[in-house]
Amino acid sequence: MADSLQNLLEAAEGTGKVLAHAKLLGKLAALYQQIAPPHLGQASALANYKSGMILIHASSGAVATKLRQLAPTLIDEFLKRGVECRGVQVKVQARDRRPAAPKPAPKPLSVATGERLTALRDSLPASPLRDALENLLARAARRE
Repeated sequence: MADSLQNLLEAAEGTGKVLAHAKLLGKLAALYQQIAPPHLGQASALANYKSGMILIHASSGAVATKLRQLAPTLIDEFLKRGVECRGVQVKVQARDRRPAAPKPAPKPLSVATGERLTALRDSLPASPLRDALENLLARAARRE
């Protein structure tokens, strides 16, 4: 069964083309991350490649503008690395900007737990563990 699925995926017609294109996109995306300046690479991604045209999705208009200015350099870099590149097209593809769910309030330490942690801290020699316990006790909310 696994062999027949693999054969289907690698066949020249149909799904084989999709798999080959997906592999090519993966390689080109990695190459793009090497070529693009790091701050722009983090805010964009190679989205597609068709007939020598590379499509890049930018997370904002400012990033898209800068990438459009760098398009000739990007084309040259792709060509140097053996990629047939006639041009670079940049589109804004804003990421989901919904606010993150609020963090739940920390549960306060019970008086007994606070006392046990304080006793443990006091019994330890100077060490990173003792420092961590001191920070925990300083930040922890206490139940009265």
